[in-house]
Amino acid sequence: MTHPGYVLRNGDIVNPESTDSFVGTVIVDGDKITGIEKGDVEDVGDRETIDCTGKWIIPGLVDLHVHLREPGFEWKETIESGAKCAVAGGYTSLCSMPNTNPAIDHAEVASFIREKAKEAGFAKVFPIGAVSKERKGNELAPLYELREAGCIAFSDDGDPVWDAGVMRRSLEIAKDIGAPICCHEEDKSLSCCGSMDECGHSYRLGITGFPGVAEEVMIARDIELARVTGGHVHICHVSTARGALLIQRAKEDGIHVTAEVTPHHLMLSHLDVDGIDTSYKMSPPLRAPADVLALREALASGVIDCIASDHAPHEPDSKDCEFEEAAMGILGLQTNLPIALKLIHDSVLTRERAIQALSFSAAKIVSLEAGMLRPGRPADIAIIDPNQKWTFSNSLNLSKSQNTPFLGEEFIGRAIETFVDGKRFQNSI
Repeated sequence: MTHPGYVLRNGDIVNPESTDSFVGTVIVDGDKITGIEKGDVEDVGDRETIDCTGKWIIPGLVDLHVHLREPGFEWKETIESGAKCAVAGGYTSLCSMPNTNPAIDHAEVASFIREKAKEAGFAKVFPIGAVSKERKGNELAPLYELREAGCIAFSDDGDPVWDAGVMRRSLEIAKDIGAPICCHEEDKSLSCCGSMDECGHSYRLGITGFPGVAEEVMIARDIELARVTGGHVHICHVSTARGALLIQRAKEDGIHVTAEVTPHHLMLSHLDVDGIDTSYKMSPPLRAPADVLALREALASGVIDCIASDHAPHEPDSKDCEFEEAAMGILGLQTNLPIALKLIHDSVLTRERAIQALSFSAAKIVSLEAGMLRPGRPADIAIIDPNQKWTFSNSLNLSKSQNTPFLGEEFIGRAIETFVDGKRFQNSI
């Protein structure tokens, strides 16, 4: 039986496409938004009414950088479990990275991921294809074939594109296709398998450092290749002030470059690393407090375009070991929005800019028709209670993994309902 539809009444509607906000009503019929009205509406027919008084109605969030681990590492996460985490966090669209096994370097894997996401029935999943075969960085993957199979971008994330010639050719092809190359920026001859930011604190802890310059030289290389080719470079998980400055100058020069930052790089610094708790180990590593402030400013001004989670699940055995032996990465899908809300409460970001960075700006980078509230568009919507206090606990964590420093953290604000193509998910605590 078809649901008669929904009327989301008296909510504070935040539409990042136009940065317009007003108290109003959103009407959903089937899988589409059919109306957006200022104020209340009288005639709702037989649609179900949801009172959103005191709540925000926003577009479903879009995450450009998620590791769903399937195929090949299903004990860490599956497409279903990751997509379930997503709707609990207000996300309706996920872009899945290709460091799976096999990698997303041929059409069959991309098609498998899309079909598994449809079967799961939670958030939508859009595969990002590998730039190089097996993500080894020295021979191009079949980018045209991957595009036809539904890949929205290309990346060797987890590793850089090692060969500058391969990177140049990939940008030329990607320009023809109309897709970005999403870059994990790390010169491994400089990062030297470092486990945290190279600084006085790392020396005191006796932990091998990963200097910021290892990221920055690769950002500079790929900006110059984007200049030469006219291709679109998207810089993943920017972590340094210098990296943000390079991106700013590239944009001022008219180079087609975009960038993302993770919530953990906006909230934590290398001073939070104690050398024991491996949930603070990620790549790129947490940087200096000055870098955190610079990243916040770059995001607020639009130099950095969007917020992406780099959701990276790992089983306990990968983290329950010596710090330098532990796997890189943390969870993010259920804590991204609450961290962004904290940045709003702390006046780091305006509400409109934060929601834009979590939705419309991210969608625009990969040309997804998402992250907007507009009649006729898919009913991908999140309802936010900005004042609800809650604690992220093991019982609320829907991932198959638990690697996050935010377990036990008290937050203010969360997604209480999420709609994906009009399908309703109620996110209870």
